[in-house]
Amino acid sequence: MNFLSHAIPYLARPDIGSPLLAVSTGIPDWLTVVDRRIRARGKMAEQHVNSSDVQLSEVAQGILLHISDDRWFHGTRAFVETNMELAIQLRDQLPGDAGFRPSFVGHILIEMLLDGLWIRDDRRHAENYYSAIRQASPSTIQRCVNVITGKPTTKLAAVIDRFLEIEFLYDYLDYEKLLMRLNQVMNRVGLPALPDAIARWLPEAQDLVESRRRPLLTPPGDANHFPPIPVI
Repeated sequence: MNFLSHAIPYLARPDIGSPLLAVSTGIPDWLTVVDRRIRARGKMAEQHVNSSDVQLSEVAQGILLHISDDRWFHGTRAFVETNMELAIQLRDQLPGDAGFRPSFVGHILIEMLLDGLWIRDDRRHAENYYSAIRQASPSTIQRCVNVITGKPTTKLAAVIDRFLEIEFLYDYLDYEKLLMRLNQVMNRVGLPALPDAIARWLPEAQDLVESRRRPLLTPPGDANHFPPIPVI
């Protein structure tokens, strides 16, 4: 999952989460931008879930929710099949590219498009998310993450502040901007940029992801806290 989909079940739901807990579900992904050597591991977070420091406890819970969400989400049949279909379509768009890139792009594209669909449905989803980050305080998140990981960084708060400033989740609604964001990820992981022509294929990819949206966002058991998904 991407930032918004991780957080959305816990936004504006004081019965199951706070702004700090909701926002902390994004910590593992922010750390990949800050320093890939710093990992918010489950065993580390578990040690602080029952801390008397309420902020530290909520940050630890958010990290564990991220890990749990990724485990079931990436294990769904819908994710595996959709990722495979997108990879095949991408190989058709990128002749000669039979390597890792199409599968990797398919993976992250599913997550970006799901976030974009929430925002398309109701822009307030993103507005509430950015508001929660402001309430949670990036400096508070950084303090707690430093305790949990045991590898202090002074860069995390600045990355979250920048995340707030540019509000790039809204770019997922525009195919040209979405491609730009995809290529930023390509650059960060050392893969070649996708050509401009891919933007013309993205509506087709979005239609596929939207058609699988419900099974993609259905966790096992009865604990489904996602907002209702519009019928298409």
